[in-house]
Amino acid sequence: MASSSILSALSSSGLGIGQGLDVTTTVAQLIAGLRGPEQVWQTQQQILQNQSAALTQLNNEVTTLGNAVNSLTDVSGAINARAVTSSNTGVVTASATTATPTGTHTIVVNSLATTASYYSDPVASSSTAINTGTLSIQIGSNGPVSVTVDNTNNTLEGLAASINNLGLGVSASVINDANGARLTIVSNTSGAASDLTITDGTGGLNFTKGTSGTNASLTVDGVPISSGSNVVTGAVAGLTLNLVGSAPNTQVQIGIAPDASTIQQAVTDFVTGYNTVIQDLNSQFAYNTTTKSAGALASDSAARLVQSQLLGAMTYSRTSAAGYNTLASLGITMNDDGTLSLDNATLSNAINGNYTAVQNFFRNSAGTGFADILQAELNGLTDPTHGAFNVDIQGLNNEVQGFQDQIDNFELYIANEQTMLTAQYTQVSLALQQLPLLQQEINSELSGITSTSSSNSGSK
Repeated sequence: MASSSILSALSSSGLGIGQGLDVTTTVAQLIAGLRGPEQVWQTQQQILQNQSAALTQLNNEVTTLGNAVNSLTDVSGAINARAVTSSNTGVVTASATTATPTGTHTIVVNSLATTASYYSDPVASSSTAINTGTLSIQIGSNGPVSVTVDNTNNTLEGLAASINNLGLGVSASVINDANGARLTIVSNTSGAASDLTITDGTGGLNFTKGTSGTNASLTVDGVPISSGSNVVTGAVAGLTLNLVGSAPNTQVQIGIAPDASTIQQAVTDFVTGYNTVIQDLNSQFAYNTTTKSAGALASDSAARLVQSQLLGAMTYSRTSAAGYNTLASLGITMNDDGTLSLDNATLSNAINGNYTAVQNFFRNSAGTGFADILQAELNGLTDPTHGAFNVDIQGLNNEVQGFQDQIDNFELYIANEQTMLTAQYTQVSLALQQLPLLQQEINSELSGITSTSSSNSGSK
């Protein structure tokens, strides 16, 4: 009777009616209970990843700031940029490198450099057959080169292709007009050294010289200059003259001065880069009363270091007879939140008033200019090997990987536990599914015992 009561109880509970267990759900609930440590590791890992991402962003911002500062220290950068003007751009224009001394030069262009050319007598068309033989082409004092004209190229278009394929320093092409087609041969470079001499050995083309190759003639500050090209370099260090037209009696003034707009833009880029870093740091250190937390880098040593260095750099001062001793004297002032403001008018007046003094404020031969010092500090932060940012980021990434290794190993443990529990509870489920049959067998046995007892009792 006791066994029957137990089976009845199992049936009423739902476990004794052949349904078994929901093995998947049961095992999942058990596994979820095991994942407590893993969830802690994942949370810590996410915190570290957030710090690494924030620090990487800050590193990129400081690198951008460093590039802006570099343009104020690099001798070939914006701080030495030159602006070049011409009093007559129809005669000559010019460009200058950062090494070009400032000043004014007087240019007179007597004549332009010309390019040598030849053209043939006309024939009916570019595909008309011409006489075979040879064509001699000589460039300047170089030896003549013979071009064979045979039945493979004895048309103007065929001969032009053959000449161009030789790479002699000339260009051959076919010109068509009302009289027919002509072959033209033009030197690839101007000047007397590239003058052409063409001798026709076919007896049918009859070449005529179109132009001779001559040098440009000009004077620079009264000094006569001969140039095989209309782009003249070397006459003045770092200055390139582009001869546009000839004007023998016209003096053209070429002025070289500091490029105020480029320098001003470089300073603007510095202020923008600086403000980006400071605003990022401000957001990291600010306490959010809603989330009751600060940014990911609130306790990071590298972030605190860059904030300290940047704010300290803004107090830079030097002694200068010109009066440009501080950033404020150039129109750069600090706001209450640590960001900078730039007064463009003040900066422009300083550049135009005493460019050398402005230049020396940012950089000088002793390496003690504002940008010189700041650049050295920023390099110490962003150096890809030993910089404070890289060291911090690498340390954070190592910690992230350490947690990942723990998580990976734990997942192997979880997988084994899941396999074991699934097997165990599958057996339990199968056993529960067999309970109804067991109940029937027990009931049948109990019924037989009851019948036997009743029969025995009646016979007495």
